[in-house]
Amino acid sequence: MTSASTKFSRDVSTSRASEEGADENPNEAQELGGRRRDRDSEAGLSEFRNPEGSYGLTTTVEDENAGAVSDQEGVAEGSPLGFEDMNLKDELLRGIYAYGFETPSAIQQRAIIPCVQGRDVIAQAQSGTGKTATFCTAVLERTECSTPETQAIILEPTRELALQTHRCLLALGDYMKVQTACIVGGGRVADDVTRLRQSPAHVVVGTPGRVKHLINAQHLDPRRVTMLVLDEADDLLSSDFKDQVYDIFRTLPDQVQVVLVSATMPPEVMSVTEQFMRNPLQILVKKEQLTLAGIRQFYVQVEREEWKFETLCDLYDSVCVNQAVIFCNSRRKVEQLTREMNDANFTVSAIHGDLDQKDRDVIMREFRTGSSRVLITTNLLARGIDVQQVSLVINYDVPRDRESYLHRIGRSGRFGRKGVAINFITQQDGRLIRDLEQFYNTEIQEMPRDIANYVS
Repeated sequence: MTSASTKFSRDVSTSRASEEGADENPNEAQELGGRRRDRDSEAGLSEFRNPEGSYGLTTTVEDENAGAVSDQEGVAEGSPLGFEDMNLKDELLRGIYAYGFETPSAIQQRAIIPCVQGRDVIAQAQSGTGKTATFCTAVLERTECSTPETQAIILEPTRELALQTHRCLLALGDYMKVQTACIVGGGRVADDVTRLRQSPAHVVVGTPGRVKHLINAQHLDPRRVTMLVLDEADDLLSSDFKDQVYDIFRTLPDQVQVVLVSATMPPEVMSVTEQFMRNPLQILVKKEQLTLAGIRQFYVQVEREEWKFETLCDLYDSVCVNQAVIFCNSRRKVEQLTREMNDANFTVSAIHGDLDQKDRDVIMREFRTGSSRVLITTNLLARGIDVQQVSLVINYDVPRDRESYLHRIGRSGRFGRKGVAINFITQQDGRLIRDLEQFYNTEIQEMPRDIANYVS
């Protein structure tokens, strides 16, 4: 399709914070305060900025396969790093290799060492390139297992992402004596309190609402935390979560290290980071390189909204996929499409934020194990969820913002695998597709008749 300029507006009418298990309403909106001795003083932030007021050193990731630049002694600049070159603990290396990693991806080569060295880092990389393992490795390397105190907090925007990150921590730290805890909304607070009382967790992974609640109730002690990780940072620093993240941040020690990770870093997020990060190393990807080369993107023109279902049925008759994710823009649409698919004798699962946490856990477990092959969802699963067998993503509804599009299609083609994204578009959606093409410098082609040859 030819490119044309248009402007997206982000739909933030529904509070995601409450959906993800906030245990109390956030306080009145406050701007994120700078890291300083007196966080509520008027001293300002100048002592933590460069003289020129810039954010700090920026490394632009030009090529996902290129060698990383490293300050590590004994490693030539520009040469590819292996995990064994990073001076990691032997127990951690065993966990990394047992997990299945052989050589680090570009973001792992660039970001692990600065994070281990205690630098504030803003790490951006394409979806499916190992960002979670990047910060989990750094957190585990910096953790002193002999010290029974909470030393790192990892915040996630959804319960599913928190659980997935916790599984990664457990796997990588399998040979270490590290204590971890996953605390998310949707479950009983008493269970989290019991877990933290039994043995202080060296690393806590959780959603902002539950973490904030446990800190305020003095069940989680933040006074010895040395590292704060914001995964899917652009989401956590959006209007939905920003107040809760700030409330957590101001309970931490003044010199806490902050690491931000996401596939997308909009300018407004980069602006906010100046207020609470100290001269961060920026590892960024040019926006035109963000769409994944391994994902073929197509569109299907649908004249009327009510014809989308028939189009989906026709598509299912022509292709056979291992696993697929279908995205809708609302919970109501997810439920409606699920009913229609079941009535047409298609076996599908559905998940959204209104479901009970136990139901969400069961649905995700079935999808990960392959018991369920088609999952219909909202943007709840657009970010970070890693199911390697997913080869097809269908945008039943075109997302309302650019960032969500990138995160959605990134559910296929994980860690270099091939994937396909198909967008159902009505006449009103045409300009959104053209804007995506222009913004990411990509091409979204009309779906060919032999689409089955592209989908495995």
